[in-house]
Amino acid sequence: MSTTQPLPLSVSAGTSPFSMSGFTRLCKGLSVVLIAAHIVVTLFPFAVTYVALIPARTIPFGWNLITAGYIEQSIYGVVVNTIGLLFIGKLLEPVWGPREFIKFIFVVNILTSVCIFITAIALYYIKTQETYLYMPLSGFHGVISGFLVGIKQIIPDQELPALKIKMKWLPSINVLCSIATSFFMLEAMSYLPAIIFGTYTSWIYLRYWQRKSETKYRGDLSEEFAFSTFFPEVLRPVIDPIASIFHRMLCGRSSVSNDAQGYSLGSEPLPGSDSIEATRRRERGARALEERLAAAKSAGELQTDAAQNV
Repeated sequence: MSTTQPLPLSVSAGTSPFSMSGFTRLCKGLSVVLIAAHIVVTLFPFAVTYVALIPARTIPFGWNLITAGYIEQSIYGVVVNTIGLLFIGKLLEPVWGPREFIKFIFVVNILTSVCIFITAIALYYIKTQETYLYMPLSGFHGVISGFLVGIKQIIPDQELPALKIKMKWLPSINVLCSIATSFFMLEAMSYLPAIIFGTYTSWIYLRYWQRKSETKYRGDLSEEFAFSTFFPEVLRPVIDPIASIFHRMLCGRSSVSNDAQGYSLGSEPLPGSDSIEATRRRERGARALEERLAAAKSAGELQTDAAQNV
């Protein structure tokens, strides 16, 4: 069985996917939500008590597991996460579709909040420090970290125009930089749990749960999207056995069998079926990116012609 190759991509100086155009309506709407929420908690600081994640008050204020992800307490968080939402969202939403895009945000946001809540409670019982129970935690950075995992999945070999870094390394670099920064900045420490859990839960969702639009099957079990690919190759022989243990503990055989049934002949899965599906997904990502680049180039040419006519 032959597999098609991902579309070749090249990003020229004038057609960058990071141009200031082509933002989707959904991403613009979510950006307004983030900005409006920041204005509300700035004007009414007491509102943080009800909408941010404060582990000691999650019961009975259980809704903060949902609302915390959309509350930015600092202007820095608003600026960085709004920019990330607009620029990364215009690459992911055309590939996933608006419904799947918003579903991804909701699932990753609430799973990240749940993981932070459990971690805070555990740290309190271990260290008996009430700081872990009453520190208000919030922000969209967990979802933005998840977006980077989505970029790793659909266009892993595309390079950032200026840095010449492949997209597949962005989630790992994000986590590594966040860990390093947390040693020097106290504020960065509050962001770290959401970034780590946002990265991991988004990988879990895309790896095992995301429903494929063209089939009834779920997930991406290709080797190119294995957990060990977040680490340098020298560490993968160590990571793979550990990851396989957690794979069996958390997912059992159901997720594997469900996906394999879509590409089986008799009782045996077809060779390379996972890589075929991964290639198709990357082709869709590449095609969406090329369309964005072409649209940006066309808009630039129209502006140039208009200026010359004037």
